Amino acid sequence: MVESALVDWSRLQFALTAGYHWLFVPLTLGLAVIMATMESLYVVTGDEFWKKTTKFWMKLFAINFAVGIATGIILEFEFGTNWSNYSWFVGDIFGAPLAIEGIFAFFMEATFFAVMFFGWEKVSKRFHLAATWLTGIGAAISAVWILVANSWMQHPVGMEFNPDTVRHEMVDFWALVLNPVAISKFFHSVFSGWMTGAIFVIGISCWYLMKKRETRFAMASIRVAAIVGIIGTFAVMLSGDSSGIQAAKYQPMKLAAAEGLEEGGPRAPFSIVPGVEIPGMLSILATHDLDGYVPGINNLLDGYTSPDGVQHPSAEEKIARGKRAIEAFGQYRTLQASDPAAAAEARRVLEENMAYFGYGYLTSREELVPPVGLIYWAFRVMVGVGGALLLLMFVVLWAERRGRLPQMKWLLWASLLAIPLVYLAGQAGWIVAEVGRQPWVIEGLLPVKAAVSSVSVGAVQTTFFLFVVIFTLFLLIELRILMKAIVTGPQIENE
Repeated sequence: MVESALVDWSRLQFALTAGYHWLFVPLTLGLAVIMATMESLYVVTGDEFWKKTTKFWMKLFAINFAVGIATGIILEFEFGTNWSNYSWFVGDIFGAPLAIEGIFAFFMEATFFAVMFFGWEKVSKRFHLAATWLTGIGAAISAVWILVANSWMQHPVGMEFNPDTVRHEMVDFWALVLNPVAISKFFHSVFSGWMTGAIFVIGISCWYLMKKRETRFAMASIRVAAIVGIIGTFAVMLSGDSSGIQAAKYQPMKLAAAEGLEEGGPRAPFSIVPGVEIPGMLSILATHDLDGYVPGINNLLDGYTSPDGVQHPSAEEKIARGKRAIEAFGQYRTLQASDPAAAAEARRVLEENMAYFGYGYLTSREELVPPVGLIYWAFRVMVGVGGALLLLMFVVLWAERRGRLPQMKWLLWASLLAIPLVYLAGQAGWIVAEVGRQPWVIEGLLPVKAAVSSVSVGAVQTTFFLFVVIFTLFLLIELRILMKAIVTGPQIENE
């Protein structure tokens, strides 16, 4: 079926672009904090060693920053090329945070980046330090607005549908900005960047120790990075707890899929791996109450009554009400000029069923269930790898503080091999977040099949493979430049 193929290829292309982009973003967020901390040590102590150390990691930051911009720009263009129905339907809302990000945050980041990278001998120490911190803060602010937009797709708030313009229009900007999902997602994403930057710095520094060079530089870098990484990982855990509560409240199907929970209820178990469960743990994580009710996949499809007496309709009822909303919308548009009274009645029916409008595009209950196996294992990869990396950072910091790290070859290798693992954990997290809300582009409001552009499958396929080549080339170029800089090293004398 052409429609299905178009949706699948459009989703695949966007996933490709987003996945590549997220290879660069977390390292930017993490390295920014680490190198700013190092420069702060330089300003406080006056030790030129910290200046040279900062400049080395700043060079790697700049390489990564440049390539990340290219993939990010393409990502935003795809909303217009591949998802034009989505852009029309909610562009007034979704476009606002993206515009703010481009006009304010990105320009702030780019301006202070120039001072930071080229201004070492042109501005005072303190001004340069401020520019370095502001570059990192600009990157975080940029992430704020991107994540506000993304979180609105997870939990749409602050808008209402205007049947006359066929668009959702913003009515409360601060509801959009202070969306609880956005707050949790911001901290979770930014602090995961701290973790990524820390593992990157630790791994590269351990490579120097394996080569028996740049020893003082490597040990000092490991100390700073491990502290930043440990703080960041604990913050990721805390924000992850908040994200779980938000998912249980606003995206229960995502939570049920991540746990492979078919039948829910009070004292819902947490699945470690299939067949190994902790009784009641999911209820504690999702509701902070051992007796908290967590619906499973079948409960959500069949309909259920929550302990507070609220009746949640079945999938079939939601689809039926969605079709009534779409039909009433069509009647309103048709009768508006010829029969105002009938149009007013149609609008009343539309508003009564608007909460289920998106369900009207679905044809079966099965469409409401995301790919459970993929989400289930992606969640465990994210949590499992994250926990292992936290333990690794503690061990590395312990070994560094006792001067044993250069002799512990297994730990040096483990730290180097941890670099691809931290990226794997980050990608797994986004799989849970984005694949977990399928079939929705906007949760409960607009499914992917209704959001895609009217373009040919061949056009999307062509650009997909073109992007594969371009992005892979970008990645290979970045890796080559990074490795050349790493092999050259900081060249700090008197180690």
